[in-house]
Amino acid sequence: MAGFTDAAFRRICGSFGADYAVSEMISAAALTRYDRKTADLAKITAGEPPVVLQIFGREPETMARAADMLLSGDYPGCSYAAPPAGIDINMGCPMKKIVSNGEGCALMLHPDRAAAIVSAVREVCERHGVPASVKIRLGWDAEIAPSFARRMAEAGAERITVHCRTREQMYAPSADPSAAARVAEAIRDTGAILVGNGDVASPETAAVYLANGCREVAVGRAALGDPWLFRRLKHPEEDVRPTLEEIKSLVVSFVADVVRERGEVRGVRESRSRAAYFIKGMRGSAALRDRLNRAVTFDEFARAVEEWQEKE
Repeated sequence: MAGFTDAAFRRICGSFGADYAVSEMISAAALTRYDRKTADLAKITAGEPPVVLQIFGREPETMARAADMLLSGDYPGCSYAAPPAGIDINMGCPMKKIVSNGEGCALMLHPDRAAAIVSAVREVCERHGVPASVKIRLGWDAEIAPSFARRMAEAGAERITVHCRTREQMYAPSADPSAAARVAEAIRDTGAILVGNGDVASPETAAVYLANGCREVAVGRAALGDPWLFRRLKHPEEDVRPTLEEIKSLVVSFVADVVRERGEVRGVRESRSRAAYFIKGMRGSAALRDRLNRAVTFDEFARAVEEWQEKE
């Protein structure tokens, strides 16, 4: 979810019922070199749900140092309205630029190194009184998640999120929630919490994960255009869908939020494609998307949305 789960979007998810949120991936190596752009990814603002900061890397010492910097706030540019709720270690990212460095899902090929990272980060988290967690996949090109998850739990991970695809599968075909059952059985006596992830786009899918041994579910791409999903997950019996007015209001307020944080030019530019998720598939969305892509100022952006509302 790099490039999407910033503070503005996390606030939206929290307002609809997300119990906690996970930050964009933070490079441990870059943070320990005091890179300011990396520090900005760790910003926690007012109005957010509890935020777990997610780090990635391949060296146990560097990962532990990054975790300590984040939890202590001892780095230039630190800005927390509330302290981090924990540290999550990314061992699930499938992107080539990450795995080619031996990071992300590539760590599942090296369980000893992965366990050493978890152990080092867990020690830091214990000192700061917060949990250490891990995000994994089913494996690289074959399922090894049960044995791998157990190693991570024994090394100190208190929560393990499993994306129910392998790295080879990337994001297709559909995730397999039934695979979570084997992971749940493998870590049953460790005390670690299993979180199911992959195609959680409805209360029905969430129920399948829970039936297969998960105690929680993690919502990813499905929330990009439908943060109301968190409300439906909490209250599936209601299944209240947003009105057109609610959708449009959220689009405008979201971009206004980003503009306040990043400035008008950058904020509008970076919000165009993200705002499109909220209107995807709706009547007239292609024409509106074209106008949004040409908007330079926030007023132009908001006017396009308002005029589209009038046409509807």
